[in-house]
Amino acid sequence: MIEDRRITLRCYMNWLALQGLPPFPKGPLQAIVEAGYDGVQFTDPPNADVAQEARDLGLGVCGSGRVNKPEEAAVLARAAKAARLECLTLHVGWGLEDDKEADRLIEAVLEASTKYSIALYPETHRATIFQDMWRTVQFVRRYPSLRFNGDFSHWYTGLEMVYGGFEKKLDFIQPVIERVRFLHGRVGNPGCMQVDIGEGEVQQYPYLQHFSTLWTTVFTNFWRSASRGEYICFATELLGPNIYYARTFRGCEESDRWHQSQVLVRIARECFVHARKLAYGGNPNL
Repeated sequence: MIEDRRITLRCYMNWLALQGLPPFPKGPLQAIVEAGYDGVQFTDPPNADVAQEARDLGLGVCGSGRVNKPEEAAVLARAAKAARLECLTLHVGWGLEDDKEADRLIEAVLEASTKYSIALYPETHRATIFQDMWRTVQFVRRYPSLRFNGDFSHWYTGLEMVYGGFEKKLDFIQPVIERVRFLHGRVGNPGCMQVDIGEGEVQQYPYLQHFSTLWTTVFTNFWRSASRGEYICFATELLGPNIYYARTFRGCEESDRWHQSQVLVRIARECFVHARKLAYGGNPNL
C-alpha cells in the first residue's frame, strides 16, 4: 500500500483472475497476502466464508456485478452493503440501449449508491452503455456525479485509441478520467486487449507507455481532488483463455498471469508516486 496523510493507493487482486492458475500451496488468499496485495475483488455474489477469511487476513474486500435493468441496481447495492463490501464495479446495460433507457440505468445506479451508501463504479467495458468514449463523455455531462472503474483496455483496443491520435483521445476523455476511482489493471495493444509486457522498461512497449500515461493521469487528478482519507483501487484483472482474454500458443498461455499481475502492480505504484509529484510539484508537505 502507498499512502501519505491525504490519500491511498490500494492494490487488489481480482478473484476471477485466479481461474486456470496452478494451485497455491497455502491457498490463494495467503498467496495474495504474501504477494503484497491490499485486498481482493470478488465476482458476484462473493462467497461469504471466503470474504470473511480475506478480512481475517487483513485484506480489503470489494465486489462486482451487472445491472441490466434499473431495478437490479438497488438489489445489488443492498446485497453488497449487507455483505460489507467496500464498493462494486458494474457492467451497466448491454450497449444497445437508446439514451432514455441508458439514462434510467444510470439514474438507478446513482440512486442505489446514495440510498445504500456504497460506491458503485460503472466500468468502461465492452457490451455496456459505457463501451465507447464519445457516448460516455455525453453521459458525464448529463450526470456529473458518475464515478467510474477505468477498464481502459476495452477502449484502447476496442476503439483503437492510437488511430487518430492517442493524446487527442486522452484529452477528449478527460471528464471521465477526472471521475475514475477504481482501475482494472490490464494492458492491451491496438490489436489485443491483454498482452504480456515482459520485464523491460516501459519505454520498450509503446502501448505500455500509453497505459502508464492513462494511469498516471487518473492518479494525478485523484491527488488533486481527493479528500483526506480517500483511496483509489487498482485491481489486476488478467483473465484466462477460457473467456478469450489470455492468448494461447500451441496450447500454452502466453504469459504467467500471476507474475504479470505483480508487474502491473509495480508499474501502477510507480505511476502513483509520479502522479503525486505532478500534482504537488514534489512538495512533501502537501
